[in-house]
Amino acid sequence: MPWGLKRYQNTGDLHFVTFSCYKRLPFLAAPASRRVFEETLERVRGWYGLFVTGYVVMPEHVHLLISEPERGSLRVAIQMLKQITAQKLRPTLSPTEGEEGGAPKRKRTGAAPKRFWQVRYYDFNVRTAKKRIEKLRYLHRNPMRRGLVEKPEDWSWSSFRHYATGEEGIVEIESEWTGRKRERMGVPLRLKVTGNPITFGGVPVSIDSSGPTLSPKEREKDGAPDVVG
Repeated sequence: MPWGLKRYQNTGDLHFVTFSCYKRLPFLAAPASRRVFEETLERVRGWYGLFVTGYVVMPEHVHLLISEPERGSLRVAIQMLKQITAQKLRPTLSPTEGEEGGAPKRKRTGAAPKRFWQVRYYDFNVRTAKKRIEKLRYLHRNPMRRGLVEKPEDWSWSSFRHYATGEEGIVEIESEWTGRKRERMGVPLRLKVTGNPITFGGVPVSIDSSGPTLSPKEREKDGAPDVVG
């Protein structure tokens, strides 16, 4: 981890996470590529028990507003998300990228790059409702600020439409819409990660930590964060 970069995890906070494509090239310019990212995010959400509060997939970077996972660690969940999307999308890159989705045109020659993602990611702890709303507005308005669309709802690859209409997309969003749906279906409320031991009726609950994990070699590939210690 570079000097000056500190992460505060296992705190029970929401996390505003940002990571970019290698050299900020628009590897997610194609709609099909953004859909692959959404599908992978939903898989990782289910594996690790993440709450996804909001997200946006841009042509060359991603913003996520997510909880700490019920299983494993946030660091490993992000590693898995980046690794799987890189494995799926890197072979699909053509010599010319950025011709779709309004991203700048940048030309490449030769084989696909060795990396899909930039190493590491930005992680900001969101501790208040005011800050949560601020980060949601920021990520939802990102496509509009970039000139990709005129209105946030015109960008399909974000959680905005869910908040505006309750529309269900590929990624399950943790919101009042989702909570009401669970109530109608009689689904028990999900456990909230607080950083403290999880209890039910005063009795500690053991969470199974088994699931997808990364080998030391895999952690070094595709721009996943370096493992310290």
